[in-house]
Amino acid sequence: MEITIRTATPQDATALLAIYAPYIQNTAITFEYLVPSVHEFQNRILHILQNYPYLVAESENEIVGYAYASAFGERAAYAWTVEVSIYVKQNNKKMGIGKKLYQALEKALQAQNIINIIACVANTEQEDAYLTKNSLHFHLHMGYHIAGTLHQCGYKFHKWYDIVHLEKYIGSHQIEPLPVKKFLSMVEKGKQPNE
Repeated sequence: MEITIRTATPQDATALLAIYAPYIQNTAITFEYLVPSVHEFQNRILHILQNYPYLVAESENEIVGYAYASAFGERAAYAWTVEVSIYVKQNNKKMGIGKKLYQALEKALQAQNIINIIACVANTEQEDAYLTKNSLHFHLHMGYHIAGTLHQCGYKFHKWYDIVHLEKYIGSHQIEPLPVKKFLSMVEKGKQPNE
């Protein structure tokens, strides 16, 4: 399967929602309860792109996954840290899509001078119909390390779930870090995340 990575646009919202909706409706991977409207999802994409990468994976002109970064915290000292999220089409898992998306996302974030990436992954001691440990294992495989666990902090499908915080460094912690660049301005200058 040949996979290409590009920057998302608001016009991708319907296709991205088709990937995301089953995660909301059938899993505890996301703690969101209701599927957002296409308009709301378009606004989410635009909001993220103001500062961070929002990438889609395509195969044979079909979107098969997406990943994005968002602010980890609002205070100025968090500028070099982001939270990342990834969703792959249900019948396209374990085909290397997630790996390619995260590699492109990390490359784009490095170009922005981001140093720390955080993943917040739903977890459970006992796997069930709504949640397995696949996401946790994927992030560990991608070089993330467990930083800590928030126990029973998310309630969905009549069960309490944990959140595992994982971290990865993609840059070095200098005394004077380089300023963080806005992703949209980089895209407007012609730099694509897979270049």
